Amino acid sequence: MDVAHCYLDGNADAVEFCSHDGFHHILAAATYTLQEGENPSRSGSISLFSVDADEEECLKLVHRMRTSGIFDIKWSPIGTNTGPLLAQADADGYLRIHSLQHRFIEEETRGAILAEVSKEKVSSSMCLCLDWNPSVTLISLGISDGSLSILSVREAEIEIQHTWEAHDFEVWATSFDTHQPQLVYSGADDCKFKCWDTRESPSNLVFQNSKTHKAGVCCIAKSPEDPNTLLTGSYDKYLRVWDMRLMSRPLDRSSIGLEGGVWRIKYHPFVPGLVLASCMHKGFAVVKTQEDKPEKMETYDKHNSLAYGGDWQKGESHNDGQRKGSLVATCSFYDRLLRLWMPEFQVIA
Repeated sequence: MDVAHCYLDGNADAVEFCSHDGFHHILAAATYTLQEGENPSRSGSISLFSVDADEEECLKLVHRMRTSGIFDIKWSPIGTNTGPLLAQADADGYLRIHSLQHRFIEEETRGAILAEVSKEKVSSSMCLCLDWNPSVTLISLGISDGSLSILSVREAEIEIQHTWEAHDFEVWATSFDTHQPQLVYSGADDCKFKCWDTRESPSNLVFQNSKTHKAGVCCIAKSPEDPNTLLTGSYDKYLRVWDMRLMSRPLDRSSIGLEGGVWRIKYHPFVPGLVLASCMHKGFAVVKTQEDKPEKMETYDKHNSLAYGGDWQKGESHNDGQRKGSLVATCSFYDRLLRLWMPEFQVIA
């Protein structure tokens, strides 16, 4: 069910709902636009929207900031004493961190605003992907030259802990293990899926799989509920479910073809095993991964360009005291389109 849509000021490639209490209505959308010519440049922006499906104006722009071309954004996890922080991996080789703050006008709260609190030049190459560790003290960063970086984040100060050559080509995916946060996963254009132990410098290779994915590894997501389950997505159009009980040699337990390259995977905030997959040329898919065989529940095909960014609104939706279908935000690249919609099937925890 379509709820709302708008067009961004650049090519749209990432959307993230804030997970922090008091900010569940805040949606961040990022852009990356290449200006070709004699002096090419990569520009971008972050737009903040206030989202409320029950309001007549349910998608309201509250703040926009210009920046370098952005490949990835991530809100900091909840459960710590820090307020909402938005990390940005950009084409200029920077990691930037922004603080989300209430905007007060005439002593009333009117929306929110982002303020940059720190930045660090990590590489002369482009920063492509990032992830926070659960304690919001470290960020892993994938870089276009094939390297990975681990950076510490403390009171608005960023410090590079270590950087190492992790892959042969561009690193498109990095993810901390939420149950064993000393481990970080990576995937790249070399078709390899790897795991690293960050307690050493440089990090120790725990395992690598170079045979399963038939094309580049685009995304990695650890199950928030099940410590033994992890998902990977690939240009080869498959979403794969991994059993991590034998860490040195994880088992590719099952997979599902989604007809398009699986660029992003987002777990549902309260339904175990339900994920939203961004499938590039084939729109977006809602997939149930908890059973023995993954099942595609629904496809959303209202985007006419590369389906890159997607996320579920955090918190729980209610209707007369009952949970109802979750709100989804998705974006597509060349047409600069941002959409809000709800799955047609009933979402039940």
